[in-house]
Amino acid sequence: MNCHICQTPANESFRTQVLFKYDVRYYRCPDCGFIQTEEPYWLREAYESAITSLDLGLVSRNLLWAPAVEAIIRKWFPPEGPFLDYGGGYGMFVRMMRDRGFPFVRQDNYCENLFAVHFDLTDQPPGQTFELITAFEVFEHLVDPVATVEQMLRLGKSILFTTELVPHPGVTPETWRYFIPETGQHVSLFTKESLHRLAERFHLQLFTEGKDLHLLTGRPADSKWLRWFTDPRKANLYNYFHPLRVHSLLNDDLKTAYTHLKKAPHEDAH
Repeated sequence: MNCHICQTPANESFRTQVLFKYDVRYYRCPDCGFIQTEEPYWLREAYESAITSLDLGLVSRNLLWAPAVEAIIRKWFPPEGPFLDYGGGYGMFVRMMRDRGFPFVRQDNYCENLFAVHFDLTDQPPGQTFELITAFEVFEHLVDPVATVEQMLRLGKSILFTTELVPHPGVTPETWRYFIPETGQHVSLFTKESLHRLAERFHLQLFTEGKDLHLLTGRPADSKWLRWFTDPRKANLYNYFHPLRVHSLLNDDLKTAYTHLKKAPHEDAH
């Protein structure tokens, strides 16, 4: 099996039980360090529930990253957007960012949109592109990262994403919780070097705070600022001292929801 990132022949690193019943091989690239599973034949079963019962950090994760993303937009991107949250789950992050005044919409092929109804990628005009795409806890789910990133970059030229970096070459599910073989959804695990290789494939730069938060972009940016913004107190401080003329979209979105609600009976009649 070749590495999905750099195409170097990958070595089998270990095997472990996935979904408590499948004996699965994990391969490590000797060149860029990327770790991938064998062809993930179990994914249909793994995604019977898009949000797993082990994802207890869903709410706290959104609370953590909302001020950081606001600061990153204020620092490097036009606040009028538009912005896309790729793999946006229930739409909670989109709702939080729209409440802050940033016109985010959501995309997710697996999960129901609960909090950002009417603000999905499918609600946008054909050919819509975005100033920034966010993707939180998405990259470790990608069977073919290169193909998916290529698809994402057709929608926008900058991707801000989270995924935990492999801490050292010898990691196993016993020494690193991020494999989470119990859910069967984490099939791609990245090193910093593998992310650099991914950026190079698309002629982009990688900026990273070194653990969780990463930015692929052609814009000027700075990894030191990313490290600063991962602290919510510092991000909120930056946001306070760098005001923008943005207002919450909550009332506007409520009007949109009422408009759709009034149309619904008429549409059902046809």
